[in-house]
Amino acid sequence: MLLDSASLYFRAFYGVPDSVRSPDGQPVNAVRGLLEFITRLVHDHSPTHLVACWDADWRPQWRVDLIPSYKTHRVAADAPAEGAEEVPDQLSPQVPVIAAVLDALGIARVGVPGYEADDVIGTLATAATTPADVVTGDRDLFQLVDDARGVRVLYPIKGVGSLQLTDEAFLVEKYGVTGAQYVDFAVLRGDPSDGLPGVVGIGEKTAAKLIAQYGTLADIQAAAIAPDTKLSPAQRKRLTEATAYLAVAPKVVAVATDVPLPTFDPTLPHEPLDPITLEDLTERWGLGTPIKRLLDTLAEAGA
Repeated sequence: MLLDSASLYFRAFYGVPDSVRSPDGQPVNAVRGLLEFITRLVHDHSPTHLVACWDADWRPQWRVDLIPSYKTHRVAADAPAEGAEEVPDQLSPQVPVIAAVLDALGIARVGVPGYEADDVIGTLATAATTPADVVTGDRDLFQLVDDARGVRVLYPIKGVGSLQLTDEAFLVEKYGVTGAQYVDFAVLRGDPSDGLPGVVGIGEKTAAKLIAQYGTLADIQAAAIAPDTKLSPAQRKRLTEATAYLAVAPKVVAVATDVPLPTFDPTLPHEPLDPITLEDLTERWGLGTPIKRLLDTLAEAGA
C-alpha cells in the first residue's frame, strides 16, 4: 500500500475540526486525522507493506522548466523566490510532527530530492512484484492502474472509509480510457489545479473520443496534419497550435518510474520502531487515542 502522504494529510486537515488541539493548544487535526486514516486503511485492507510517500520536492524544477505554469498558483505569495508551497498556517507546523510520528512508528516514509511523492509512488508501483494499492486524492495517479499487474488506486470519497476502487473497468466506464492511456487523456484535457492548460476546446469527452479513434497522442497529432483524417478543421487548428505544449506536457504529467530510491524497509510494522520517542511524541501532542488505535491495529495485523 502506497500512501500519497500530502494528499491524505491535507484531506485530514480539512476533514477534522481545528479545535482538535495538543495539550498546549496547538492544532493537531491533520496529525490525528492521518493516524486515523492509516488505522482504517490497515484494518480494512490488510496490507503486508506500507509506504508513506513524501513530497521531497512538491514542484520539481525539471517540470517547471518544461511548463512554467506548472503549479504556479500554489506558490506562496509571500515567498515566491523560494517557491514554497502555499500551505494553511495551521497545517505547516503539523507536517514535521507527522513525519516524526511515522518514523517512530516504523512506517516507511520515502521522499527523494527533485521528485514529488507521485514519482516515488510511480517507481514503487512499477517495480512491485505483488499487487499494489495507491491511496491518493490525485487523479493523475490513475495512469498507474494496471489490472494485469494488480495495481489499483483507492481514491477517497469521504475520508478513507469510503474509497472509490479505481481499476481498468472504472476508468473505461468513467473516462473512456485505460490506465495506459490516461496520460495522453490528461494532457489533452488539461488540469487547472496543476497549471496544465490542455488543448483549447478539448475536454474530457473529446479527449477520450480522439484516443478511442486514433490510439495515442502521437497518432492524434499525426492525424491533425494528415489530409485524409476525419478531424474537423477546428480540431486540426487547435491541435496544431498546441504542438509546443504537446511536445512537453506528457513528460510533466507522466510520473517518473526510475526515481533513485534510498534503502528502506516497507514491511508493515507490528510494534513501534522507537517506542520511547513515540511515547514522548504522544504525550507532547496529545495523541494518546489515535496512537493506541493504530498500535492495536498494527499488532492485530501481525497476529
